[in-house]
Amino acid sequence: MIKKVLHIIFIFCFITTAFSQNNAVKGYKIEGDYIVFTFDKRDYEKATLDKNDTRLDFSDFDIKKVVVAGNFNNWSRKKWVMKKVDDNIYQLKKKLSDFNEEFNWEFKFVVNNKLWAEPTENTPNKIVAKTPYGLLLNSYNLKIMPNQIAEDGNTTFNLEGFKDAKEVILSGSFNKWNEYLYKMIKTKNGWKLTLQLPPNYYEYKFIIDGKWIEDPKNPNKTLNEFNQYNSFIDIKKEVTFLLEDFKDAKEVFLAGSFNNWSETDYVMTKTKKGWIFKTKLSGGKYHYKFIVDGKWKLDPINPIKEYDWDGHINSVKMVK
Repeated sequence: MIKKVLHIIFIFCFITTAFSQNNAVKGYKIEGDYIVFTFDKRDYEKATLDKNDTRLDFSDFDIKKVVVAGNFNNWSRKKWVMKKVDDNIYQLKKKLSDFNEEFNWEFKFVVNNKLWAEPTENTPNKIVAKTPYGLLLNSYNLKIMPNQIAEDGNTTFNLEGFKDAKEVILSGSFNKWNEYLYKMIKTKNGWKLTLQLPPNYYEYKFIIDGKWIEDPKNPNKTLNEFNQYNSFIDIKKEVTFLLEDFKDAKEVFLAGSFNNWSETDYVMTKTKKGWIFKTKLSGGKYHYKFIVDGKWKLDPINPIKEYDWDGHINSVKMVK
């Protein structure tokens, strides 16, 4: 079942296998605008020799070099060399801009340019490896997940009841409506899953033993292309607007695309350094200006500016 995915500003929409919130993903972490690949030899027991698919124990060889190989670098066994941190750990830091936006990133660690480290059975983000023709292989790759599943995430999805269900899947625009991989955790009252979501608008549904339903506790619904309804949530982030100086001004207002350019709604508060206003915004791009004693002004400390449809120049705020 494929749903219409609304535009999301650089959401990390990747796919994983069945996941327990008590287990951390292996092989990488997202840090701001970077992906940090981490190889820890203690996470692996076996490696596959590339020439004849022989399985070897990690204790059978000395690790001299580790490389990150994936579909983002044509599975090169030589290019992305990792840096040794200690006797167990190797790391490599890459900008997210080095990757495409197809959200299908799989990878594996290559030891000594010829041994492919095999994820163990309890690796939450492992996925069956395939040939370029789609044939299943007797090994696994690591998958970079979508918006992080984490107990301390900012968005918890709860489904009460359905205690007799065998399986409940959370599917939505945050994971490209995948029907299998976001398995919810059974609780005393029903089912639960917590995500760390960037600010934005998201549509979603629950799949209960193969049957799609809206969130019965969420009154916010929108019609989809199948003439049915999706539940939706709007995750917002607190954003601070600062205007330095203008201490002699009598009043300052914040106006922008986020408040329909109202000249009176957002009254800024005077501080020792100038003026401040805090609000919560969804992910996206916003145009804004300050109104200082009736005069419209660009943000003097923000170099990012754009023309609007009427030919006016505005300051720009990106929320992500």
